[in-house]
Amino acid sequence: MVADLAHDVRTDDVPEAELLARVAIMRMAEPGDQVMSRLIARYGAVAAADQARRGVLAAEFVSEEINRARAAGRPPALDRLAASWAARYADPVRDLAEGREQGARLVVPGDPEWPTQLDDLGDRRPYGLWLHGTVNLRFACLRSVAVVGARAATAYGVQVASELASGLGDRRWTVISGGAYGIDAAAHRGALASGMPTVVVLACGTDVCYPTAHQDLFQVVRSQGVVVSEVPMGSRPTRPRFLVRNRLIAALSRGTVVVQAAVRSGALNTATHANELNRHLMAVPGPITVEVSEGCHDLIRQGRAVCVTSVQEITELVGAIGGDLALVRRGPAHPRDALNDETRRVLEAVPTRVGTGPAAIAVSAGVDLSTALSCLGALAVAGFVEHGDRGWRLRHEPDG
Repeated sequence: MVADLAHDVRTDDVPEAELLARVAIMRMAEPGDQVMSRLIARYGAVAAADQARRGVLAAEFVSEEINRARAAGRPPALDRLAASWAARYADPVRDLAEGREQGARLVVPGDPEWPTQLDDLGDRRPYGLWLHGTVNLRFACLRSVAVVGARAATAYGVQVASELASGLGDRRWTVISGGAYGIDAAAHRGALASGMPTVVVLACGTDVCYPTAHQDLFQVVRSQGVVVSEVPMGSRPTRPRFLVRNRLIAALSRGTVVVQAAVRSGALNTATHANELNRHLMAVPGPITVEVSEGCHDLIRQGRAVCVTSVQEITELVGAIGGDLALVRRGPAHPRDALNDETRRVLEAVPTRVGTGPAAIAVSAGVDLSTALSCLGALAVAGFVEHGDRGWRLRHEPDG
């Protein structure tokens, strides 16, 4: 039965042994552990998991890591790290069974559903991802924007996040966020209202509802989007995991929008990851008297983020070249806007009340007499001027 279960969850593209090895590694090593990532890159997931399970690393790898740590000015602590991995080992087949019972599925590098943009993380790439939802993660993230911000958001921030997410959904963009209170929740709800999928990236297991008040929200996301986690079932959120989780939000999306953030905010941590990954970073301005907008203003002032105020401006940055251009904002259109330069100058030279001759108008406009007559004729047809007993004057619209 256990063997059948492992076979059932194995994909055609990833060998069963590697899948089980990555499940074991997800239990032993913390997300974003660069030493573990280098161990996998050097020996492969199966051998790396075996070394971690025994708490004994290959001598040549230890030597390389010691040299790397010394060059960076950090004392090596490989013995303690390997011992901690070994202490956390658990049967990967059991972990797979638990995930399946919870309705989740596992994707790892090499799977068709694996988002290849996560490879940009290098040594910080996740070992695998637990997914719970109806949407294909890779396809959902092809056109995606992360919308993040403060938990203690103002009513203005919540409204902006919801409207931006809804507008992005209307334009067939997936919204990614962290499922937290405030801006995150507003972004998810706005995306769901548009009928498009939304992606929640958790710092805990997909079977753990954090925050607990979002149980209903996450249930809707599972039916219309997908919940994502890089930690095993039952894992509780910790502050380090929240910060490490933010790199996934930035990496999965084509750009990140910070709606509101104080100067010390987890959303700014996501912004830093977006900068490091060369993703588009955008920030929404707010009142200068509101503390939770100070982080956004700093990002804009430092040139790290582009100021955005609409969905059109966001999609212009992250969308296809020439295909998602924002409309240029203009003031109200006036009939005079269509006039060429000479005709506009002639019109400006026509008196308001008392008529005058074309020669005087030509001198005032700086054109020759024939040009003035031609322009006056065109202006009369367009209804701008009229000819009276004493000459040309501006046409006045009748009252009422």
